[in-house]
Amino acid sequence: MNNKIALQTLKGFRDFLPEEARKRQWLRNKMIGVFEKWGYEPLESPTLEALEIFKGQIGEDEKLFFQFKDPGGRDVALRYDQTVPSCRIVGQYENLLTFPFRRYQIQSNFRAEKPQKGRYREFTQADIDIFGIKSSIADAECIAISLDLYRTLGFKNPLALINNRDLLKDIPYSAISAIDKLRKIGKEEVLKEMLQKGITKEKSMEYFNFIENLKPDKTIETIFDYLKKTGFPDDWYQFDPTLARSFSYSQGPIWEIKIPDYSAGSVGGGERYDKLVENISGKKIPATGIAFGFDRTLEACQQLNLVPIKGIVTQVLVTIFSPELLEQSIKISSALRTSGINCETFPDPETKLDKQLKYADKKGIPFVVILGPDEITNNTLTIKNMINKTQEQIDTQKLVSYIKEQTKL
Repeated sequence: MNNKIALQTLKGFRDFLPEEARKRQWLRNKMIGVFEKWGYEPLESPTLEALEIFKGQIGEDEKLFFQFKDPGGRDVALRYDQTVPSCRIVGQYENLLTFPFRRYQIQSNFRAEKPQKGRYREFTQADIDIFGIKSSIADAECIAISLDLYRTLGFKNPLALINNRDLLKDIPYSAISAIDKLRKIGKEEVLKEMLQKGITKEKSMEYFNFIENLKPDKTIETIFDYLKKTGFPDDWYQFDPTLARSFSYSQGPIWEIKIPDYSAGSVGGGERYDKLVENISGKKIPATGIAFGFDRTLEACQQLNLVPIKGIVTQVLVTIFSPELLEQSIKISSALRTSGINCETFPDPETKLDKQLKYADKKGIPFVVILGPDEITNNTLTIKNMINKTQEQIDTQKLVSYIKEQTKL
């Protein structure tokens, strides 16, 4: 009888082996660099929240909650998004925060939806938000950071599609949530969805005609003026009257970030949500912000060859010639690390030297240090270059400068 566990991930969940994890780390660091350049501070929230925090805030997609009862019988949910928990935090710790409060957050969210290209049940989101400001300048800043982020990542033509939910105030939410899918499923399917929701064909066409004739209002013009003065090209942002954003808490300016050369969908979406903090905590604190799709952004970066990641982080392997020379090898490794050089010491002094060299070769480590009896006698080290398959002897005291020169550290 075979009692072995099936070695696989759950549907919609993923493992990240070192090569992919390094790419994700690169993107995370790039994002943090841009966010902090604009003065945003890090924030983290628990993976598990009380279900009531999310319930009634999201809209039609509440069916995607991962919800259950915890061991204490409480109704809880895995973090569906980061905006709602942040509103809870702002309400809970209002007296400890300085307003306007700018925050960024990069964590996993969970949604019980059908996995597809660029969409998973556990996925990473990167959010930025400004709490405590009603002015549309705050919305404009969030859009500007969005464009700055994708410019920094190397995209030549990111595009912000911008609308104002206030322009749609005479259209019911059931119609808005259907219209929001226009670019994904087309007009005929949107009309069909509205009919299924009980909206007559005449009303549906009336809503479409209304939207197709919308013009930018003063809020949109203020945002455009800010983006222009910040130095972004005119073709990096545009008014899109069909953009609706289906979250029920969306209000005021709404926007999405598109990469024209990436076909899987938008890479980020944002909106003003002045009433959400009040809905959760009873405190009137206006807010606006954007959530970036971390996975989609990375996928777009890889698709357009923008991820400059090397295959290995270790620069030097220090071998152990014999158990008697273990101490000397450890001292060499420590000196390299102290000088800022990524270094491994082979962890088994009983392993033969040729096997240690094969390990370095397979892992792609560019330099190997060999310290044997002859080297000890002559106060030298043998350096093997695993890339061009050469080796040379150098003075022990020159090792650090030699490696830094070779690796351009």
